[in-house]
Amino acid sequence: MSSRTYVYARVSTEGQTTANQIQEIKSAGFAVEANRIVTETVSGSTAAMERPGFAALIRHKLEAGDVLIVTRLDRLGRNAMDVRATVDSLATMGVKVHCLALGGADLTSAAGRMTMGVIAAVAEFERDLLIERTQAGLVRAKSEGKTLGRPALFTEAQRREIADRRRGGETLGSLAKAFGVDRSAIQRAAKAAGVATDCSAEQPRRHR
Repeated sequence: MSSRTYVYARVSTEGQTTANQIQEIKSAGFAVEANRIVTETVSGSTAAMERPGFAALIRHKLEAGDVLIVTRLDRLGRNAMDVRATVDSLATMGVKVHCLALGGADLTSAAGRMTMGVIAAVAEFERDLLIERTQAGLVRAKSEGKTLGRPALFTEAQRREIADRRRGGETLGSLAKAFGVDRSAIQRAAKAAGVATDCSAEQPRRHR
């Protein structure tokens, strides 16, 4: 059976088009029949086999001896590990995988696998470096007295005012309206100040 060439092109949003990817592949010298071009719109953070179009291509169309062309590695998975798993699966099927961003090398070949290994190592290094920088930034922020996490909803003065007004009998609804927040935010602020937050007395009793 003669080899067939397939193209897989992906974009992340409806406002984007796969036309440029297809043209890039054709310009690289790959002749592809229209019915062997698979395109879809799906987030790059989605694993390869969770992308409907890509999964259908592997399960129902590609056969041993076929060639799959993509413009970039992220078309084959959401991260280095996913891409490697996808390429390994295709290699087991006897399908060659060419990536234009890597000079059109067959990723299932010895040279292609070596390239994949280098890319995976670089990705892991960058991930570790990002984690290290993030942790260093948190330590530095703490040492400078900066408050981490979400910004406080109320200032200390506002929390005291809420506590005082609750002690004076003002309702949660009234305070929520005054501060432009919901009742639960007032409840939390009052509770943090040690004020009872039971609001049952504020609800009208139902007579049976």
